[in-house]
Formats: sequence, structure tokens, C-alpha cells
Amino acid sequence: METQKREYSLFTAVAMIVGIVIGSGIFFKSDDMLAYTGGNVGLAVLIFCIASFTIIFGSLCFSQLAARTDKPGGPITYYNEFIGTRWAVMFGWFQTFVYYPTLTVILSWVTGIYFCSLFGLDWGFNGWMAVGFAWFLICYGFNIASAKAGGLFQEISVIIKLIPLFVVALGGIFLGDPISVVMNPSPEAIEATKTLAWVAAIGPVAFSFDGWVVSMAVAHEVKDSKRNMPRALVAAPLCILIAYLLYFLGICGYIGPDQVMEMGDASVTLIAENLMGTTFATLITAFVTISVMGTTNGVILGSIRLPYSLALRNALPGSESLKKLNPNSKMPVNSAVFAMAVCLIWWVVHFLQNQYAWLVNGDVSEIAIAMSYLLYIPLYLVLFNMWRKREITTLRYGIIYPILATCGSLFVLIGSMANPQFKFFIVINLIPLILGYLYGKNAYTTIDYN
Repeated sequence: METQKREYSLFTAVAMIVGIVIGSGIFFKSDDMLAYTGGNVGLAVLIFCIASFTIIFGSLCFSQLAARTDKPGGPITYYNEFIGTRWAVMFGWFQTFVYYPTLTVILSWVTGIYFCSLFGLDWGFNGWMAVGFAWFLICYGFNIASAKAGGLFQEISVIIKLIPLFVVALGGIFLGDPISVVMNPSPEAIEATKTLAWVAAIGPVAFSFDGWVVSMAVAHEVKDSKRNMPRALVAAPLCILIAYLLYFLGICGYIGPDQVMEMGDASVTLIAENLMGTTFATLITAFVTISVMGTTNGVILGSIRLPYSLALRNALPGSESLKKLNPNSKMPVNSAVFAMAVCLIWWVVHFLQNQYAWLVNGDVSEIAIAMSYLLYIPLYLVLFNMWRKREITTLRYGIIYPILATCGSLFVLIGSMANPQFKFFIVINLIPLILGYLYGKNAYTTIDYN
């Protein structure tokens, strides 16, 4: 089998992971974290750290799997290579029907929130939905028309997204009092530590850190991946943690946790306006809007190709049609249309969820993310089996890291279960998993490119 040339350095690998993970979550989830912790900034910081270390140990486990296959695809490929084809199809169905579409819908909706904030449009939830849906259609449109256009927008947004993050972080830390908000919590914040309700804050934090698994898709292209990928997968989450903590402490230290919870997604605009005036605040809001748009575009880039990838394995109904490429653009147009259709269902679910408050201080994507962490656990157990067979000789990678990664995944899952409506949405997650496993008996064990 011909393998792809390994061209990425350690620095490139770190930059890639940081660029994928840092997106929109930190801007519109900060108030949710504080709501769950009763405004306790110190407790929220602790949860940030726990989430970061969960990712580190999970990614260290995945790096060992990535080093043992030259086939791209990330977790789907690992399932296929090390557990079985039907399990790979099951995971692929979950990503196709739940994970990617829920992320796409939520991020598109948030784009609508920041777009309306940027232009001072007081349109409310329905207006945010309308603007977000318009961006959703535009995003799919130019990605289907030209893969190059989608990639170019993604590169631009990666640079822009870091500007508001560090401007607000540094301004808030140097001009505010972050130490005071951590060391002197309010009576309500102290009270929040006496119950386990704060555990639900793990959901928003997990959303903010989500995306690290995407880097596994190119691990086989990193130079000396057995050494460099573990290094990158430790360094990158630590860099992300530092960036997030600086932003979170900066915004809480400058305008206070109560104000962050009250202002919600508009907190970044408020602190920017207080720092340098209305014009500067408008510019920062524009940068945040572009950042969210870029994150949405990145998720859509992946979602367009996922049905195509499954179709190559004969793992979806209508695979013959879904694996066809447009002769001019070389894009899997039918796959993109399929992904759009699935997203439309989740647009309706998201609308109903907000209308009837099915989830408290959360959204459907958080439960999908929690479920994905649960689905990583079988892959961590693969390393334990490799250690038993002496395919892995070190205790760290054979036992310690898989155990810590598994504990981290369960912690994220338990955090989402703290939401009282979790049980209803977990059923929705289970449907594609069961159907995917059943349909997997028709799938090819190797990819059919014809």
C-alpha cells in the first residue's frame, strides 16, 4: 500500500491542533460555565484544567493507534483497524447523524447571535435562527462549489480568531482584578461547591475543547509521528488551556462573573467597549463573528465528506450515489446534500429544544460530545489489549494512560448526565449507533475507490 509523505513538523502539528480546537466555544460558553458553578470562577478554572488533562491522556492513547496505521480517518479508521468494521460503521453513523450535524447547527445559530450583535439587530431567537440558517446555506454552497474557497476561508479565520481572544484576555487581566474574583467568591459561589450541580459545567467546557480528535486524521503525515505526535498532543492542550484561562480570567476579572452571566454571549462586546470604546468593541465583535463563522465552516468541511467516506465502505444506504464525485469540482456533491438533509432535522430539534426548554443551560451538541467521549473508551481498551499481547511494552501507554483517559471520558459523560433531560437525548444518540452497527454487516472491510 502506498503511504502519504510525512511532511508535517512538530511545530506544525501543535499549531494545527491549537487552530482546530480554539474556535467559538470559549466566547459563548463562558456564561454557561459560570451559571453551573454559581459564579464560582475558581471552580470553573478547576474544571478547565480537568478537561485539558482529559484531552491530553486521550490524545496520547490515540497517538499510539495513529502510529500503527498509515490509513487516514482518525477514530473511524482505528475502529476499523483494531476492533472491527461494524464498530467503525457504528461510530461513523453516530458522527454522520448526530455529532457533526448538531455541531453544525449550534455553531451556525451562534453565528446568527454574533452577527445580530455586530449590527445592533435586536431580532431575538428567531432572528438568530434565520441568520444562522442563511450562513449554513452559504457555507454549504461555497464548499460544494469549490473546496479551495472553503479552505481559504478556514485559513483566514484561524488567524482572526486569536485576535479577540488575546486582546480581551490581556486587557482584562492587566486592567481588571482576576485574582480577587478567584480568591473572594460570592456567598452564592461558595454555596455552589456544596452540591454536585457544578459537575454539569463539564458540558460547556467539553464543547470549548472539542475538535482535538480531528488532528488524528493527519497524524500519519507527521514526521517521526511515534515521537512527535505524543509531544504535540501534550503541548497543544496545554497551550489551549493557557489561552482559555487567560481569556476566562480576563473577562471575569474585568467585568465580574455576575456581569458575564447577565450579558451572556455579549460579554466579549461589553469588555471590549469598556477597554477601548465603541469602535474597538465593534471591531472585536466582528473578529469574534468571523471566528464563529470559520469554526462552522470547518465543521461543515468535515461533514460534507463523512457520508462519502462511509459510502466508500458501502456503509450507508445509497452508497453508489453518495460516493460519486462531481467531474468538474471533484467534490462529493451527493454526500454534501445528504449531510445538509440530516442537519435540517437537527435545526428543527434545536428550535423545539429552545421553545420548550428541554435542556437547561445547554444545547444538543453538548450531549453529542459527551457521547463521543464514551465511544472513545473502546479504543483506549485496545491499548490495554496490546499491552497484554506485548505489542506495547511500556506501562504508561498500556495501562496508565488508558485508565486516565477512560476516567476523563466518564467524567465528561457524568457531567452531561447532570442535566435532568439527558436521558431523553441519550436515546436519540443510541438510535444511529444501533442502526449503524446493524447496517455494518453490509460494509466492506477495505475501502472501495471504484
